[in-house]
Amino acid sequence: MAETLADDGAANAMDADRPLLRSGPLAALKRGPLRTSPLETIAKTAESVERAKKLEQQLSAGQAVVELNPDDIDASFVPDRMAPSEEDHRKLVAAIRSEGQLVPILVRPHPEKHGRYQIAYGHRRHRAVRELGITVRAVVRDLTDEQLVVAQGQENNERTNLSFIEKARFASRLQERGFKREVIMQALSTDKGTLSKLLSTVGSIPADIIEAIGPAPSIGTRRWQEFAEKLPRRLHDRVREAIASPGFSHRDSDARFEVLLKLLGNKEERARAEPWIASNGIRVAQVTRSTDKFSLVIDQKIAPDFGDFLLSRMEALFSEFQASVKPE
Repeated sequence: MAETLADDGAANAMDADRPLLRSGPLAALKRGPLRTSPLETIAKTAESVERAKKLEQQLSAGQAVVELNPDDIDASFVPDRMAPSEEDHRKLVAAIRSEGQLVPILVRPHPEKHGRYQIAYGHRRHRAVRELGITVRAVVRDLTDEQLVVAQGQENNERTNLSFIEKARFASRLQERGFKREVIMQALSTDKGTLSKLLSTVGSIPADIIEAIGPAPSIGTRRWQEFAEKLPRRLHDRVREAIASPGFSHRDSDARFEVLLKLLGNKEERARAEPWIASNGIRVAQVTRSTDKFSLVIDQKIAPDFGDFLLSRMEALFSEFQASVKPE
């Protein structure tokens, strides 16, 4: 429930620009002394009602800062940021404990849950204030879903930029929810070309691998694209093994990215050679597969004439292969 911000030094006046509500705007009105004439009482009552109307208008326009119970507030329906580091969270908690919550969060009345609110931006401040057990300063504004995601994205761009992969995840989730590309571009303050890069990159990397890496704040477009290009499906499990290895999660997010990119950049890991063994147990050749090549290396010491035999049969084998491929 909203609480009122009242001026302690003025018993008969209220700062309408920064109200704190306890049970609604009219609850902020204080009755003056009864030692007044009927005309004075009527005038003061009219003035109080006018102030209350103005306060209601401010709340409707989202201009008033109110104090809310953080337990009455839910997160946005589309998360944008990945989980902050525990160190960053502790710093924010300490700052609010010391100086108070200087910047209010933006919320809207929850569209599905009466009496509750939904965050447009300010998730980290909300979490910190909730942990401190105090009320949260908020601006309450009626917002459509589109207005909410645009406000959410633009505020993060202005205050603390989302990393490339956070933007990519946010864009992908908005697209999954059916938002038009124009709305997504507005939310991220970006153009069509950049949005295409965001969506194609995040679509090439499994979500659990992105989550394991984290926001990687220092890693930009080019390196994430390189990561996606070097991550064929057959290497997904190898990357997951590295993620599960001891010590991986203790690194910071940028370092986790570097470890996995180095793994993918190792040609020996990317194109691992496998022996081809005949039914009689003889290791005749070595097969190497990569994303764009297939190599067959025959051991001439073991089968000196096998290579020439294959070449002589290559045309017939290729024709047989083509005949076996079903047209799409």
